[in-house]
Amino acid sequence: MAQDPMDMVIGASRGDEKAAQAHLVAATNAEQTGSREVAISELRKAVAADPDNCEALFRLAYQLDLVGEEDEAIALYERCVEHAPAHLNALMNLAVLYEDREEYARAERCLRQILETNPNHPRANLFIKDVRASKDMVIEEDSDKDLLKRRALLDTPVTDFELSVRARTCLKKMNIRTLGDLLKTTEAELMSYKNFGESSLQEIKKMLEARGLRLGQGLEDAHRAARRQIMEQLKGSGKESVLNKPVSDLQLSVRARKALQLLNIQTLGDLASHTEAELMGVKNFGTTSLIEVRERLAEHGLSLRKLED
Repeated sequence: MAQDPMDMVIGASRGDEKAAQAHLVAATNAEQTGSREVAISELRKAVAADPDNCEALFRLAYQLDLVGEEDEAIALYERCVEHAPAHLNALMNLAVLYEDREEYARAERCLRQILETNPNHPRANLFIKDVRASKDMVIEEDSDKDLLKRRALLDTPVTDFELSVRARTCLKKMNIRTLGDLLKTTEAELMSYKNFGESSLQEIKKMLEARGLRLGQGLEDAHRAARRQIMEQLKGSGKESVLNKPVSDLQLSVRARKALQLLNIQTLGDLASHTEAELMGVKNFGTTSLIEVRERLAEHGLSLRKLED
């Protein structure tokens, strides 16, 4: 008896899915042994077997991104997020790649899509502020001329801006001399200083907003640069994925965990991009917690950022 053509189609589809799963398992085994080339080869076979397999698309895009094949990674991530519901991690990684290419509007669209599904997504909420600021910033860093302009602006004394006597006095006592110093300061740090009130804070924020800047931006820039530097250092070692591990994997004490939450540190990469001084600046975070964080990071081959880096 001849087989129904529809049964043949369904059977082929199922066979493709099974083949894709087999290649995904082989890719996982290769990743665990550090054989990235084999993993990429198996993931390509999985995508070929089942072009709509979102897991295969995402994992292949991620591996290609790690080896510097950004164009292909972007194309695969874009295919992955076309499927409903959209893969949130694919949207996040796509936003990062778009931001690296200064395609800020595309990056923002990806992040908005994440936040429409999960309004409290911590990384998306944090990153979208960076993307919007980068998109709106008047100061560009693409050329030496623009870089010189930026440095000149950051070296501008805060006394050159129209601020009240109280605000200027507080900044002077906090040893905040230049605009660059101010951008490395957070709202919480300003508000914790004696005699510094809400009116002074709003005054400074308004002054910065008029220039497309914001408090804490300097620290965020330093953290992003540090994360990229760490990723570059780990490229080819097979350990890059450790940066995306959640800090909860470190099994830290309650006190240390609360401090990291206050700094919005979500991953090991986020943590490694911070300095000891930044952690020690958090209330109730002391030497014991610092030693604990150092030891846990060392177990993963990482360390806190040093200022000279």
